[in-house]
Amino acid sequence: MTLEDIRKILKAEFIAGGDLLDKEIKMACGSDLMSDVLSFVKSESLLLTGLTNPQVIRTAEMADLAAICFVRGKRPDQEAIEMAESKHIPLLTTPLPMFESCGRLWEKGLPGCSEYKKK
Repeated sequence: MTLEDIRKILKAEFIAGGDLLDKEIKMACGSDLMSDVLSFVKSESLLLTGLTNPQVIRTAEMADLAAICFVRGKRPDQEAIEMAESKHIPLLTTPLPMFESCGRLWEKGLPGCSEYKKK
């Protein structure tokens, strides 16, 4: 599934990285606990979160995440956006809550980190 597919499914908009519409996303995870992200999320995942601080961008870089989607219409501040742009981490925002966002993506075939198996 591409970031553009995800954008459409979640009725999201790009905050940063809009030039990466064709980036392939293999799995997703929803979490507001960055310690859980570092412990359980696999690299190349899409992270859905309600946290908007720069620590989310740092965590995404450390965990080698593919992109971040902020739920509930949240938007990071300019510092976090600039940090994501410098690290080439696409950012999206969706008006949907986390539960519904994860459910819509799973329903359309995007596996969670616990389900994904490399081929």
